[in-house]
Amino acid sequence: MRNLLNFFLKYNDWFLFILLEVISFVLLFRFNNYQGSAFFTSSNQVIGMVYEATNKVTGYFHLKTINDDLVQKNVELELQVERLRSVLMDLTADSTEIERMKSNALLEYDIYRANVINNSLTHADNYITLNKGEDDGIRSEMGVISGSGVVGIVYQTSPNYSVVIPILNSKSSISCKIKRSDYFGFLKWDGGSSQYATVKDMPRHSLFTLGDTIVTSGHSAVFPGGIPIGTVEDMSDSHDGLSYLLKIKLFTDFGRLSDVRVIAKKEQEEQLELEEQFKKSK
Repeated sequence: MRNLLNFFLKYNDWFLFILLEVISFVLLFRFNNYQGSAFFTSSNQVIGMVYEATNKVTGYFHLKTINDDLVQKNVELELQVERLRSVLMDLTADSTEIERMKSNALLEYDIYRANVINNSLTHADNYITLNKGEDDGIRSEMGVISGSGVVGIVYQTSPNYSVVIPILNSKSSISCKIKRSDYFGFLKWDGGSSQYATVKDMPRHSLFTLGDTIVTSGHSAVFPGGIPIGTVEDMSDSHDGLSYLLKIKLFTDFGRLSDVRVIAKKEQEEQLELEEQFKKSK
């Protein structure tokens, strides 16, 4: 206490000076219209800048939630678009029927949210680990997609985690097609850049141009048709000269992959079991 009193006594001149300055400014801004207006205008600008900075900081910390919601919405829209595309030709002008088909488009699929907790890009056989597993309803042979396009296929699961074989794996082979003309081939990755893959076995009579979009073909139980994969950037002849090799720039940025969705058609297990029985009988 004594030290505090000594401090005030030692610097009493400064405290008196500050007090008088405050009183002077209050009198100046209160009883002079011009100075008061200038002061309040400046203070409002400063307060506005503080609020703007605060809003930007708050918005940044909400980006994770916003991005997660956008991924979910994008995945749902992709499934809806493909489902609607396949039935639009048979629909009448009845708007009620159109709305009913739209609402039912997602009923055929189970969609699970998941986050990438481990990812590799530089190996011949890359893999991705997700933070969801069997306890969350995820099982092997489910498709994995992001808000941009196809990611890969679930390979193994444990109660709480899943390992995914992505497009960037030499064992990955995904049936795909040219969206504009429906000619199909198989998407493979031969190493190199994580931004590119190759469509093989594309028939020589197929119709396509550079820039065409490649989507899943729907010729398997894993992915529905129409899920985006990438665009045609270049083409060349296959080694035997009987088909084309298409260089595809992938939509999915595997270097920044975070939020994904695991999808499965509700009758997927029945289809896979039937196909497996057929393979064993051969």
